[in-house]
Amino acid sequence: MTDEDSETPVSELQGGEENELPVIQLCGLVEELSYGNSALKTETEMFEKYYNKLEPGDQRHPRLSEIKISGAEFAQLRGRRRSKSRIGMDRVIGLSCDQKCELVQKELEDMKDEIRHMRANAERDLQHHEAIVEEAEIRWAEVQKAVHEFKKDILKTVSKKKGSILATQKVMKYIEDMNRRRDNMKDKLRLKNVSLKVQRKKMLLQLRQKEEVGEALHEVDFQQLKIENAQFLETIEAKNQELIQLKLASGNTLQVLNTYKSKLHQAMEMSINLDKEILLRNELLEKIERETLQVEEDRAKAEAVNQKLRKQLAEFRAPQVIMYVREKVLNGDLEKTIKMWERKVEIAEMSLKGYRKAWNKMKTTNEQLQAICPPEK
Repeated sequence: MTDEDSETPVSELQGGEENELPVIQLCGLVEELSYGNSALKTETEMFEKYYNKLEPGDQRHPRLSEIKISGAEFAQLRGRRRSKSRIGMDRVIGLSCDQKCELVQKELEDMKDEIRHMRANAERDLQHHEAIVEEAEIRWAEVQKAVHEFKKDILKTVSKKKGSILATQKVMKYIEDMNRRRDNMKDKLRLKNVSLKVQRKKMLLQLRQKEEVGEALHEVDFQQLKIENAQFLETIEAKNQELIQLKLASGNTLQVLNTYKSKLHQAMEMSINLDKEILLRNELLEKIERETLQVEEDRAKAEAVNQKLRKQLAEFRAPQVIMYVREKVLNGDLEKTIKMWERKVEIAEMSLKGYRKAWNKMKTTNEQLQAICPPEK
């Protein structure tokens, strides 16, 4: 190679002039040689890489960087190179500029292919991680929803009825429902997995048939598929963004729905209270109406009595004085007669009582006599 041949004259020049050049120039020369050596090393590694690609794996020679030799061997090898370079400088074979350019172009294409493969792998890994993150977000949302439902349905009841059998039964029923729901979801996913496996087998069979027929995909088809994949990825990204927007809108809608639910609950409670108050007011109104009817009837009766009394008062004529005096005297005589007869009735009652006592006494005496002296038969 050219770098091996270029080392010998430089070393000879450096050995002949190291006693004449100052230190600053020597440092500059060392930096320049180091830069040239790094460029030659990079070029050599690229040539070795290209040579190793062309050569079979079992016939490859070891790289220069993999060869480990001692200092004496390296000096001996360097002396041999110097002697060979002095003897046969005209026999050195190197690569032309066109060959180097072709080699660099091939290496550049290989590097582009590697970068393309790395980019495809990175995109695939990114999609995989995005799917994992999305699955984790969905799982987290499901967990939050389950926690909210558990707090809403179970914890409030358990906190109100601590130690009760109903709360324990409710918790057990909730756990059984969750297990049943998970079993149903597991069955659905199993069926979906089976259908996907069947579909995968069909696709592999179709691909194998196409390969057997000779209709395998070519480079143009791969490019078309890459373009379509990129378009689909853009569509998926747009759909993901739209899904995120819909999730945000759904969250806002859920918050508004909860707010309206609380307002509806308050309105329902207010409506129930108003219905109760309306019933009480209706009952009070009916009672007032009944009392009003009763008052109207009493008023009508009082009005009739008043009219009758007014009529009697209008038709009333005061009697004469002589008739009044006569009626007064007659009334006094009747009162005296009543008192006299009342006195007579009292006297008669007293005498009747005396007769009754005497009769009772006589009757008792007769009974005693009969008891002492019974009558003869």
